[in-house]
Amino acid sequence: MARPSADLRLDNQLCFSVYAAAHAFTAAYRPLLEPFGLTYPQYLVLLVLWERDGVNLKEIGRRLQLDAGTLTPLLKRLEVSGYVRRLRDPENERQLRLELTRAGRSLRERVGEARERIVCALGGCEEPIQELKEGLLGIIPKLRRLEGKRSVPD
Repeated sequence: MARPSADLRLDNQLCFSVYAAAHAFTAAYRPLLEPFGLTYPQYLVLLVLWERDGVNLKEIGRRLQLDAGTLTPLLKRLEVSGYVRRLRDPENERQLRLELTRAGRSLRERVGEARERIVCALGGCEEPIQELKEGLLGIIPKLRRLEGKRSVPD
């Protein structure tokens, strides 16, 4: 059996490192968010709303790169937990808008400690974290250009 070339080894794949890191982030946040009854994706929704309350579903989906089918159950659970209200947009009744409740707004400070713990686990210095984040953000549009294109010829 032929040995795979070095560029096809799993350990040499950037995509796998990003995939594994994403799982590690989710696992690291889980015990920090559990006391608030939050999942990591729900935390991401709250981050969007803490930046700007009253955002519509489409905008949240765009910011988190999630479709409405994925977001809807998340938002329903956040509403049942008492952190958000789902309302029809008065300017466009077909649009769903989300607003934080008092409980959702007050959660910001308490949940903020979770990020501080993650930063500490990553060495406690913000600069390399932001540099890595910027590098990863630069990859996204390059990969998006590949969507819908055939990568391997028939």
